[in-house]
Amino acid sequence: MISTALDHLAAPPSSKLLGWHLLDARPKEGWVRIGFDGKAEFSNPAGFVQGGMLSAMLDDTMGPAVFVMTEGRLYTATITMTTNFLAPAKPGPIVGEAKVTQLGKTIAFVEGRLMSEDGTVLATATTSARLVETAKAIR
Repeated sequence: MISTALDHLAAPPSSKLLGWHLLDARPKEGWVRIGFDGKAEFSNPAGFVQGGMLSAMLDDTMGPAVFVMTEGRLYTATITMTTNFLAPAKPGPIVGEAKVTQLGKTIAFVEGRLMSEDGTVLATATTSARLVETAKAIR
């Protein structure tokens, strides 16, 4: 597996809860693939992973795309995030992919999507995020 700036960052509790794990990355392209555990405990009354949990997974995919692209120099603080839910997410493995579409001096724009094991697109999102020096953002 490719080495990225994420190798030197301790996983926060929210990422651990989601079962976050890096699957692949192309730092120069600002692209990442992240694996998540769609736990049964995340389910809504219909038995599908609740939309808020899917949004958290998308957020936790798009931010790392910027982090790896900037070699860990910049951390993101979400300004806006628009999520589209396309298919119900059954509990089980979920894969997120994100790509930085524009990296400015103070704001980044990123697109992301979540897929089930069989490749069904579950949700998509776009975000605009304020860029913060990592040393000032992470304690």
